[in-house]
This record gives sequence, structure tokens and C-alpha cells, in this order.
Amino acid sequence: MKPPHSSDMQRENLIFRRRVILASVFVFLGLVGLIVRYAYLQIYTHDQYVTQSDNNRIKLVSAPPSRGYIYDRNGVILADNQPVFTAVISPDEIDNPDNTLALLTPIFQLTPEEISEASKALKKSKNEPVTIKIGLTEQQVAQFSERKPFFKGVTIQSKLTRTYPYSDLFAHVIGYVGRISDNDSKKLDKKLYAGTDLIGKTGIEKYYESLLLGKPGYQSIETNAYGDIIKKLDTKPPIPGNDIYLSLDYGLQKLTSDLLNGKRGAAVAIDPSTGEILAFVSNPSFDPNPFITGISSREYKALQQDPDMPLYNRALQGQYPPASTIKPFAGLGLLDAGIVTWDSTIYDPGYFSIPGNKHKFRDWKKSGHGTVNLTKSITQSVDTYYYKNTYELGIDRMHDWMTRFNFGKKTGIDLPGEKTGVYPSTAWKMKTYKKPWLPGDTVSASIGQGYFLATPLQVANATAMLANAGNHLTPHLLSKTTGAVKYSPANKPDGKIPFRGTEQDWLKMQTAMELTVKSGTAKGVYTDRYRLAGKTGTAQVKSIAQGKRYNEAALSERHRDHGWFIAFAPVDNPQIAVAVIVENGRGGSKVAPIARKAIDYWLLTRHKNPITPPSPEQLAKINAEKQQLRLQRQEAILSGKPIVSKPSLSKSTGAELTAVGDAD
Repeated sequence: MKPPHSSDMQRENLIFRRRVILASVFVFLGLVGLIVRYAYLQIYTHDQYVTQSDNNRIKLVSAPPSRGYIYDRNGVILADNQPVFTAVISPDEIDNPDNTLALLTPIFQLTPEEISEASKALKKSKNEPVTIKIGLTEQQVAQFSERKPFFKGVTIQSKLTRTYPYSDLFAHVIGYVGRISDNDSKKLDKKLYAGTDLIGKTGIEKYYESLLLGKPGYQSIETNAYGDIIKKLDTKPPIPGNDIYLSLDYGLQKLTSDLLNGKRGAAVAIDPSTGEILAFVSNPSFDPNPFITGISSREYKALQQDPDMPLYNRALQGQYPPASTIKPFAGLGLLDAGIVTWDSTIYDPGYFSIPGNKHKFRDWKKSGHGTVNLTKSITQSVDTYYYKNTYELGIDRMHDWMTRFNFGKKTGIDLPGEKTGVYPSTAWKMKTYKKPWLPGDTVSASIGQGYFLATPLQVANATAMLANAGNHLTPHLLSKTTGAVKYSPANKPDGKIPFRGTEQDWLKMQTAMELTVKSGTAKGVYTDRYRLAGKTGTAQVKSIAQGKRYNEAALSERHRDHGWFIAFAPVDNPQIAVAVIVENGRGGSKVAPIARKAIDYWLLTRHKNPITPPSPEQLAKINAEKQQLRLQRQEAILSGKPIVSKPSLSKSTGAELTAVGDAD
């Protein structure tokens, strides 16, 4: 008899064995699969995953180059670099950029403009770090350090930023750098600007951006989960930007600026033998330092609303009627055309009338100058001489001559934003105003009025070319540069002004300008210490009706005549040529002392007793005082309070230089 349920037990054992075998097969296949997968990961995709792992801890960080320094001709540093704390965000390490910026705003005191710029940059950049704040205070750095674990992807770096130690003194020529804007980023080569936050916005900083920038390097660094640097793995050092030496002289720039203190005007000094700019002053000026990290909207608004327009570069962009300063150049044009000779004369009754017209174009001297030759027309600034002879010559022939001195076109100076001025012609008027040229237009232009407009730079450059007997000059500021990029500026005349006269004609015109200082309209600045040549000019601001006389007392200050003076010295070996304009300065003879004082310094004082920069302590005090005055003026402008102007005459002109005479 069989044991109960034996067949069932056998069946169950069979099923159990099958299940064990099946499970073993599945386990075996699983192990084989794991082995195959492991082999695939370790052999075939090893490099890929190693790279991904390294990217979690290794970063390639751009190493920006240090921007080249800017010096004057004597090595005085005009644009410096200093280290500052900078807040940087790595876009690949944050999930919500806008939220991160919102949380950082109270810590770094971000302005709406900074937030907007950073937000745009973060949305466009995937890997390249974005700078959100330059120039953090120690307190801001400390506050962030306390909260750093909550801000993955945000780091504080020490970077170099620009600083202009002499504040407003060189602002209109050096210019300034500023944050790379969204518009800037569309135009520039991102590889060249990797890790760089600043770009030249105006002046020398902008014009020579390619020299000053340098080339970026990189650093390969290992970081922890918080973004802290553990160690540096590899480095390619950046190439610093070129250092730039300008032809400007600190002492002459400082003196000229002080002489223009309290006035609206400009002065440009040039070396007639080379075209080098020795001084370039536009007054009033402004402090460029706030523009580096981003000027506040309040401060910028005050600058824009300032009635004296400190942001306006008068030397480069101011377009004024050049008045009688153009008579020496026009006189040479009359010689070139054969309209006059040195011996030919006209009779001046005190006015000129166009043939067939009763209108009288009056001379500044009501009774007239009698018999006048070319020399006398310069020394006594005889208007009627140029009325008559330029009318005979015609505006188009005079236009062709005057443009040879760069009137009506750019001089080519190494600064951005130069204005062309206007030397009118029949074609110009028709193109500009859709009106025909009138004979009276020629008469007005003949004495530097009417449609004729020139910049102080153009007038100074023309004066330098006359001093150099017609050798053409392209004014320039770059004297030399040192660094990786090789660049050699032209430091000599670049041609000869076409002239159908003789070399003696240039020398005679120089002598006529010397007589202007000895016994003519500029005799108030005569000196026997060197041979000085000059020419006064008085530019009419408000038109005077026919039959009326100019009455200064009846005019508001800003409706009074502009004062011009041009000069060069020594006559026998010109080393400096100067053009000065003072808006509403009342006449050239009153402006002449400024030019004379500048020339005195250059020829007599500079070598033995040069004006040197103050000590760092003195400079800090000076800049602090200037800043206080700027804040007071800013408050007055924005609140609508009356602005108390400084005295119109600077004490530094010196009593011994007080001009005399009424003409020009």
C-alpha cells in the first residue's frame, strides 16, 4: 500500500525544482546583464562619464587682462587700476536668476539699472559668469559671506577696475570706461572680452580700446559643492593691455584749467612742429569716476540739467563763430588767389556796401581805419578789408582755400566724436537750407560770422599750421605706447598746404600777428621775454539791428560776445600754438591773458619750476572738496534753487596781464 499523498508530493517537488531552476536562470541572466552593463560603463563610456564628473568639480574660468595704464608725457599716471570686490553669478549653477537677483538686491544694494542689465546678461549667457556688481564695500562682502551657503553659483572676486585720480582735470580727453552694456555686447568679440566687465565709452579710453584691452587668459580650477575654489589645475596667463603715453603735459593742463576756472570755454595747445596736443581743456568738466561702475540716475540727471553743460566737450564738439581769428588764414587765401598783395590797399570809411545795395556792413571802428593794407588788416583787425576782398573773391573759392586748414571738416585727432564745424559754400547752403547763397552771406563769413562755425580744436590746429609755415598737421594725443601690440604714431607734419605764394608770405603773416601783440588789438599781452604772435576775435552771440550799436550793459550775461584768442611762440622757432575761447567772454583782448599765461609756463617756467601733481594725501583732500561742491551744485540743480556762479575772472590770470584796448 502506497503512502498517502505520495503522488502529490512528487508533483510539488518537481514544481519546486523547476521554479528553483527558473529562478537560477533569471539570477544568472541578471548577473550576466550586470556584468555586461558594468563592462559597458567602465570600458566604452568611461571617458564620457569621467568628463561629466569633472565638470561637477572643475571649471574653466576666464582670466581677464589688466587694462593698460594711461600716462602724460612725463609719466604722470592719468588712468589707474585698483582692485575691488566684484559679485559674480555662474548661470549654469542657479535655477532661478530673477529670484537670485531679488534676494541679492538688499545685500548688494543693487539699483534697478544693475538688476535689469544682470537679468538680460544671465538669460543670454549659459556658461560665462556674469558680473552683477562692481566695487562692493567691505560691509556688503561680510553680509554676503554670512549667507553664502544659500547662494550657490554666486561668488565674490577681486578684480581690477579703472580709476581717474585727477577727477575732472582730464575727463574730456581721457574719457572713461563703463560696464559692457547689452548694446556693447552685440558689437564686440566675446572671446576678447571674456571675463572683462568694462569697455571704453568716451575719449582716449574708447579710441584706443584695442590697445588698452589686452588679451584674456584662463584658469582651470577645482571647486566644492558650494563653488569654493579647492585648487588651481591649469593656467594660461592673460596678456596685459598696452600702456599709453599721451603728449599732454600735466602742468600745462592744470594751469590752463585753473585759468578757465569759473568760465565756460575751452583751450587747446599744440606743438607746431609735431601736431602733438599739449593741453586740451573744456570747462566746466565732470568727474568720470562714477561712470565706471554705473552713475546714479539722480547724479546723471543733475549733469544733464546743469545750465553750464559740464558733459559737453567744448574743445572737440563746441561749434562757434571763429570771428576775427580767421583773418590771418583768410588773408593768406586772398594772396593765394591773387586778390591782394602785401602792398595793395583799400580805403576803409568804417563800412562796406555791396555794389547796388545800400545796406552797410560796419567795421568795429565807427570812423574807419582809412588806408589799409594786409598787415594793418591783421594788426587792427579791420573788418571792411575782408568784407570787400572776400566778396570779390567769392565764397566758393574761399571755401576751397579754408578747408585746407581743416575748417569745415574733421582734423583727424585721435578722439571719438569730433565735430566738423561749418565752412559754408553755395552748394552747402542749398543742400542744408534749400536756399540760394546771398552776397551778404559772403560778407558775414569773411569775418568768421554767419554760417561759419569752428571748434576750438580746429582753430588751434590751423594756428599751429600757420606757425609751421603751411606744413599740414594732424593733431594727435598718443605720443608712444608700450606693450604686446606694436604701434607707432606719426609725430611730424603730413604734407604741405598747397599755396601759390612764397615761403616769405607765411613769414610775413607771422610778423603781422606779432605786430598785433606789439601794437595792435592784443597789445595788452605783449612781452619782451620772447616773440609772441597772436590774433584776437570777438564772436557776436546776439544779432544787432542795422543802425544800432552793441550795448553790453543791456544784454544778459549769456548774450554777450564770445572772446577768442589765438597765439604761437616764439615766432622764430614756434614751440607752442594756443587757441582759447571763453563763452560770453566779452572780447578777444580780455581772453588773451589766458593764452599768454599758458605760453609763459611752457616757454619760461616749465623746465625750472614745473607744476607737479599733489601728494596722495593732498589729492584725496582736493577730490573730497570737489565732490562736496558737486553735491551742493547737484542739490541746487535738482531742487530748482538758484546757482551761484564763480567769479568770471580767475585770480591766476595775474594782474600784470590785464588787457587794454577796445577792439576785439
